[in-house]
Amino acid sequence: MAGAQPGKIMERPLGERLALLTDLYQLTMAACYFDQGMADEATFSLFIRQYPAHRGYFVAAGLAEALEYLETLSFTEDDLAYLESTGLFKPPFLDYLKQLRFTGEVHALPEGSLFFKDEPILEVSAPILEAQLAETFIINAVGLQTLIASKAARSVYAAQGRPLVDFSLRRTQGSDAGLKVARASYLAGFLGTSNVLAGKLYGLPIFGTMAHSFISSFAQEIEAFRVFSRVFPGSTTLLIDTYDNIAGARNAIQVAREMEARGHRLQSVRLDSGDMAAISREVRQLLDEAGLASVRILASGGFDEAKIARTLAAWGRIDSFAVGTRMGVSADAPYFDIAYKLVKYDGRPVLKLSTGKVTLVGKKQIFRHYDEQGKMQRDVIALRGEAVPGDEPLLRPVMRQGRIIPPQPSLKDSRDYFQAQFARLPEPYKTLIEPRLYPVALSPGLRQLQAEVEDKMRQGELGES
Repeated sequence: MAGAQPGKIMERPLGERLALLTDLYQLTMAACYFDQGMADEATFSLFIRQYPAHRGYFVAAGLAEALEYLETLSFTEDDLAYLESTGLFKPPFLDYLKQLRFTGEVHALPEGSLFFKDEPILEVSAPILEAQLAETFIINAVGLQTLIASKAARSVYAAQGRPLVDFSLRRTQGSDAGLKVARASYLAGFLGTSNVLAGKLYGLPIFGTMAHSFISSFAQEIEAFRVFSRVFPGSTTLLIDTYDNIAGARNAIQVAREMEARGHRLQSVRLDSGDMAAISREVRQLLDEAGLASVRILASGGFDEAKIARTLAAWGRIDSFAVGTRMGVSADAPYFDIAYKLVKYDGRPVLKLSTGKVTLVGKKQIFRHYDEQGKMQRDVIALRGEAVPGDEPLLRPVMRQGRIIPPQPSLKDSRDYFQAQFARLPEPYKTLIEPRLYPVALSPGLRQLQAEVEDKMRQGELGES
């Protein structure tokens, strides 16, 4: 394991590098707004419409990346030359993009916040062209990290206090996803990651053991163990299942004794296949009988919250888990129905009436009520100007006039905040199968405005009386 200070590998600002990382229709809509002189303030709200199966909460993540993008958003000469080459955009609009900067404000849930369906994760208010252009990147950045943090939190809960490490990099969908998975899983309580670049960029603890190929490259398994233990005497973890878990455990015991003679200790053995509960019990017995009670058992191989829970329920003697593919791609719920919708323009509350996709109007705030024991009891989605006495407002101003409001929390701060929040969520809402749905209501003011705007839209647009 090693720690590092956060570092940077790209000097150009995020928003400058990724200004064209957007859907074409964001730019064509922006060109129309420009053509019509539409520059009034618009508010867009980001939220998740539905829970995937067996989900009852979400963990907010990705805000830091979204804010960095907004603060540094600009189009380079190369970007503008490419857009000109498409033949879609007129010179005055391209000239406008040359000087475009985000000038708006953002209210958001702090990273690590627990939230629930239909609640705004963040709201962007800016001239409509600027706010519209932000849509694709914000959904991408916040959606992915929130997806992974929510999945990782379930694994942390299933592990019942045992350490978890992210081993997902090889099978995440692309290098950037691998970095974001390492970050989001750490925020949700993982101990660290195997991803060395993520360790450098985000200051995460990094962990690693060995591959089966390393062991099979030696004539005998025990020789591979001996070499590794001599090169890394302070952090030796031995993978024991290449040929046979029990034979591998006995070889690990022999190497552990050799290490002790040199003044070192074997840190752990790693299981990667087979009936994890049964094998771990047998390996634990062998280690204990050899006087190696301090040697821990690490398990890897297809783990997520479901397999962790099954293994521990079967009396598995596992001290820590390496969690890879199924967490890194959120295999059972690989996407959220996350949306970024216009809720106010030019002082006018607006909404969408599509079947199953009705949006909540206006700038909003979330208020959270706690019971006498300090546990989360219910939320209320309200208009931003409303007050709910005794309840905690959750959305905070994080950007003003296009600039991030300091100080912003560190990743460790956000991790600590998540752990404090999760401790306040009652158990029935945490369960892995069919959790109870957390109560979320609309405030009287929001209910009234919502009804008024819906009635007005149905009469004006649909001709209903």
